[in-house]
Amino acid sequence: MVDSVHGRLARLAGEADIRLLRQGRVGLEKESLRVSALGGIALTPHPRALGSALTHSDITTDYSEALMEFITPPLGSVGDALEYLADLQAYVYRRLSNEILWATSMPCVLAGEKNIPIARYGTSNAGRMKHVYRVGLGYRYGRVMQVIAGVHFNWSFAEGLWPAYRLIEGRVCGLRDFRDQRYMGQIRNLQRYGWLIPFLFGASPAVCKSFFVGKATNLPSFDDTTYYAPHATSLRMGDIGYQNSREEGLGIKACYDDLQCYADSLLKATLAPAEAWETIGVRVGDEYRQLNANILQIENEYYSTVRPKQVLEWMEKPSLALKKRGIRYIELRSLDVNAYHPLGLDEIQGRFLEVFLLFCMLSDSPLIDAGERHEIDRNLLDVAHRGREPKLMLQHRGVRLPMRAWALEIMESMLPVCEVLDGIEGGAWFEDAIDDQIAKVRAPELTPSGKMLDEMRDRGEGFYQFARRLSLQHQRYFLSRELAPEWIARMDAKATESLAEQARLEAEPQADFDRFLAEYYQQV
Repeated sequence: MVDSVHGRLARLAGEADIRLLRQGRVGLEKESLRVSALGGIALTPHPRALGSALTHSDITTDYSEALMEFITPPLGSVGDALEYLADLQAYVYRRLSNEILWATSMPCVLAGEKNIPIARYGTSNAGRMKHVYRVGLGYRYGRVMQVIAGVHFNWSFAEGLWPAYRLIEGRVCGLRDFRDQRYMGQIRNLQRYGWLIPFLFGASPAVCKSFFVGKATNLPSFDDTTYYAPHATSLRMGDIGYQNSREEGLGIKACYDDLQCYADSLLKATLAPAEAWETIGVRVGDEYRQLNANILQIENEYYSTVRPKQVLEWMEKPSLALKKRGIRYIELRSLDVNAYHPLGLDEIQGRFLEVFLLFCMLSDSPLIDAGERHEIDRNLLDVAHRGREPKLMLQHRGVRLPMRAWALEIMESMLPVCEVLDGIEGGAWFEDAIDDQIAKVRAPELTPSGKMLDEMRDRGEGFYQFARRLSLQHQRYFLSRELAPEWIARMDAKATESLAEQARLEAEPQADFDRFLAEYYQQV
C-alpha cells in the first residue's frame, strides 16, 4: 500500500502543482435530536423561526420532526466547515425555546414508537412524498432505530488534479469516466478499511434501555437504565442500527464495480416488488403506509457506510443524477456524533479523515468479490461490537489478522499523504492527527467509546445521565458563542425565503399523488 500511494504522489507532483491536493472540498452534515426539558424526545414541530425543513439548504430534519440536520456547503477546509457548523448550531439555539440538542448518536429516553413524531414537510406533493417515505421506514424497520444520529463527512478531490491523475495512470478514457472510476475505487477502499472509523471515533458503546422497550436484546446491563457492550465502539454501526443486513433477505446488495453497476443495482431495487413489504400495504383507506412495496422505496433507503453523490435537480432520482453527470463528491456516513465536542466532530478527526480519504483514493483498489464482501460486513460488525477487545481478529482476503496490527499497518501507509499535506501547510498538523489515532490503537481506553464507559463508571452515571450532562455543556457553549450580526441577518433571510418557497410550491396545482409518484418512478 505504501509503495502505490507514495508512487502516485511522486508522479502527481511531477505533472501538476501538488499544492492542489489541499484544494479539495469538505462539507459536513450533523444530525441531532431536539430534546425536551423533561428529557424525552421533543414533540413540538420543527421551529418555524428556522424556516422550512423542505426547502432550507442548511437546516432541515431527517427521519423525525425532532431529528434536526445541519448541513454546511462544500468549503475549502475542515476548519471552515466546522466554523460554519458551529455558527449554524449557535443560531439554532437562539431560536429554540426550552429544548436542548442531544450530544450523542444514541437517542434520549424514548416512550415508545408512537411518541416519535415523523417529520412533516407540508402539503405539496414533494413534501408529502418525503413524509410518506419516512412513514414507510417506520413500518418496515420501526421508528426507534431511525432516530439514531450521525455525522456525514462529504469530500471531493481537487478538480485541478484530475487531468494529471489521468495522465500518470495512462488512461485514455474521458475525464468524467476516469473520475467516476477513481471515486468508485476509493469507495471500495473506504469499505475495506472503513472499520477503522468506528474503532477510532465510535462513541456509542451504551444505550438507554428505553431503546429496546418491547424488544429483546442480548446486550448486558450496565446499570438499571443502560445496556452496553463491554468492548463496543459503535452500537450505532452494529446490528441494532439500520443496516444492510436487514435487507439481505430481500435480495439487495449494491454493486461497487463501477458507477453504472452501482446506479443500476439501486434503480432495480426501487422497481422490484418485495413480498415482505407487500404485506404492509401501500395505501390503506386514505393512509399511505409507504411509497411502494418495492425492495427500496427510494435509493436512499439502502444503508451504506459511504455513497457516491451528485447534486440533485428538483425531484431527480439520485441514481439517474449519477448516470447523467457522474460523481460529484463522496459521502462518508459511518461517523458517530462525537459526544465530547459540541460540533459532534473536531478538527483532529477532520484532518485524519482528509488523509484517510486521500489514501483510499490513491491506493490500488481491486473489485470486491462475494468473499471479500462478507469479510467487509463481518469486520464492521465485529469492530462495532467488540472493537476494543484485546485480541480481536479480522479477515482480509481470506487471512485472519490481528485488528490492532492491521490498523497500525494502514496508518503507516497513510504517512506519505501526511508528508505531502504537511509540506503544503508548513507544519505537522496531519502527521499529528495520525499520531493521535495510533495512540488509540495502542491504548483503546483513549477512544471515545472507551472514555465514555470509564467516565460513566467513575461518575456512577447511566447513559442518559452522561448524555444529558454533555448536552447541557454543549448548550452553554453555543449560547455563549458570538455570532456576527450579518450572519444572523443572513440566516433570518434564508428562513424567510425557505418558508416563501414552500408556500409557493403548495400554491401550485398539485397532481393526483399517485400520478405524481408514478411520474417520479418513470424517470428511467
